[in-house]
Amino acid sequence: MKNSKILILGAGLSGLATAYYLERNGFKSTILETRNRLGGRIHTIYKKDEAPVELGATWMGKKHTHLIHLLSNLKIESFIQELGKKAIYEPISTSPPQMVELPSNEDPSFRIANGSSSLINSLANHLTSSEIILNAKVISIKSKNGIIEVNTMSESFDADFVVSTLPPNLLINTIEFIPSLPKELIQIAKNTHTWMGESIKICLTFDFPFWRKNSSGTMFSNVGPISELYDHSNAEDSYYALKGFMNGSFYGATPNERQNFVLDQLSKYYGDEVKSFRNYHECVWRLKSPTFYPYDGYILPHQNNGNPIYMKDYMEGKFFISGSETAPSFPGYMDGAVESASIVAQKIINLNSKMN
Repeated sequence: MKNSKILILGAGLSGLATAYYLERNGFKSTILETRNRLGGRIHTIYKKDEAPVELGATWMGKKHTHLIHLLSNLKIESFIQELGKKAIYEPISTSPPQMVELPSNEDPSFRIANGSSSLINSLANHLTSSEIILNAKVISIKSKNGIIEVNTMSESFDADFVVSTLPPNLLINTIEFIPSLPKELIQIAKNTHTWMGESIKICLTFDFPFWRKNSSGTMFSNVGPISELYDHSNAEDSYYALKGFMNGSFYGATPNERQNFVLDQLSKYYGDEVKSFRNYHECVWRLKSPTFYPYDGYILPHQNNGNPIYMKDYMEGKFFISGSETAPSFPGYMDGAVESASIVAQKIINLNSKMN
């Protein structure tokens, strides 16, 4: 039996940020991560001589002050997402694609320089006393005698406080709680949208940004299978890529089939130059079991994200539900992940001071 004062479930942005905030106040944590990597729904692919490819969380805005403050503390830069002055628009299948003027953008989106995973790596590097355990799938959580017992497939841990940063629907459906959590919480969690759970992200890397000559890297299509596309070149504009979203209904296709769908659609806009790509990258988040669990019924985007029930503590004040979906301000975004981390870390700090 291993002992740890604070256990955090999930080594994504919220889990790592929680540990970071706690360490700054003198608390060490043990982080249990199901995957064999850090980052959760932040997942940047790095290849030599290619732009960093975001297959997970990508964008932020000026209103995302919690994330901006964290990036500033870690001395990580951001840069504006280039949209261009025009976009390709495909309204219906019976009409050809058209070029439309984009309005001036007074509230631009930003990307994290050198990829969103640079934030994950920086947070992990700042954790000097906390422990991160990969390949640790939690199967049960038990409350007994004022202590929380967390069991993985191979180990058991005792903790004074436990923080889950898993998507609520995944948490409720994959971990056994003894005693059971309140019925109201279970019902809301099962009807909480998992941020990015249905997303399919695709990206093609190139040696040259040919789309800038006569067209645009920005595309919106009601026809698909790609619904949105953006210029995904790096911050220095030295490596080039196009990145977008494929309609989630294509999750059942094979990777090769999805690649062919992508090339066929983009060839309509850009011609054969699109076939000169270096690499095709994709992530079908619905197929990632550490992120997505099927819903019982139809769930709207962001449904129950930020529900006040997630601000409560459970298991006699020892168990907290955190993560992007639970944040009060911008749930379902990176900023929400950071805000929820800050809130829960402060709760634990305050509770600990009362105990001592």
